[in-house]
Amino acid sequence: MMPREDRDAPLLTLLRVGRIFAPQPLEATEILIADGRIAALGRDLAVPEGWPVRVVEARDLVAVPAFIDQHVHVTGGGGEGGCGTRCPEITAHEIASMGIGTVVGVLGTDGISRSPADLLAKVRGLRAEGIAAYMYTGSYRVPPPTLTGDLQRDLAWIPEVIGLGEIAISDHRSSQPRQDEIERLVSEVRVGAMLAGKLGICHFHVGDGKRGLTPLRRLLSETEIPAEQVIPTHVNRHRELLEEAADYALTFDANVDVTAFDDADEDDMSGFGAVSRLLRRGVPVERITMSSDCNGSLPEFDARGAYIGMRVAGNTTLIADWQRLVREEVLPLEQALGVISGNVARVLGLDGQKGRLAVGHDADVTLLDGDLQPQQTFVSGKRVYARDGSPE
Repeated sequence: MMPREDRDAPLLTLLRVGRIFAPQPLEATEILIADGRIAALGRDLAVPEGWPVRVVEARDLVAVPAFIDQHVHVTGGGGEGGCGTRCPEITAHEIASMGIGTVVGVLGTDGISRSPADLLAKVRGLRAEGIAAYMYTGSYRVPPPTLTGDLQRDLAWIPEVIGLGEIAISDHRSSQPRQDEIERLVSEVRVGAMLAGKLGICHFHVGDGKRGLTPLRRLLSETEIPAEQVIPTHVNRHRELLEEAADYALTFDANVDVTAFDDADEDDMSGFGAVSRLLRRGVPVERITMSSDCNGSLPEFDARGAYIGMRVAGNTTLIADWQRLVREEVLPLEQALGVISGNVARVLGLDGQKGRLAVGHDADVTLLDGDLQPQQTFVSGKRVYARDGSPE
């Protein structure tokens, strides 16, 4: 039976805001939401008298598509220093307070004490709390752990699974997969995704090893796999890798994902600096995304690869780096939104539902103040965060 508070809730929501960036600026200042989707955009929208509608007055705020973070250790990362160094899980409040409406959960180094089943349970828990959550099957390891024992079955039968990841390459913590193993994994995912009607992306963790992006360059050069199926992340670990990522994006018309590192040693290697550098190198903004690596570990190793310490990554840097792109006029707001919203939706194969404020799309809306700080976050029309603590 539906809880009384849900049965008695208004069926419609009308957001009245100062401006709307969809991501392009619109003349409209109102968003009508019905059944979790955007029903209308306009000015002075009329709702028939007596219809159950909740009106949200936010004339001093700007409505934008809710942000999408495609790389989140929702169950916690870490473990490189033993069980005492496992990172904590993330909460729905931590996600929504940054204006993020959609996350993709990943496993990392630890595919032993954590499993795809744990990840799926957490993803479904976040969904129950109002966050749009998905997951990659697998972990750093090759062959990857799965839910059903088969990559194609995971993609075909588990709705929340949208791809494989994060498979580690060029990293001392990886399984050191051979080129033929990488090609086989990506081809398996491609076919499974086709059968499931999904894009089926393969999300690759790139370490700071000397091979860099060579395995992915060979994949795209020597096979028929399309570039859109592959996403290398953490490409701003060091200058040489970022330069290689720019060349990779331009050569293959491919997507690259930079990480908003909490511990970037140099500003050029921050999420802000990396996006700026890629743009200066001529990489189209549509090919660039930025993610947080939130609740993952930030381990430190000595010259021999021995673990010496760790911190936990957060998601505040993601929003701070994105804000800098706008404030320092690297990108106008409508293009900057793509880096953490529209571009991400397209890369993940979710652009038919998310990443834009358009009639028929999911009503995932973030309301920003004049300083670009998230004040309210709506996912499928439900308010999951309000900075002032206002109830749904």
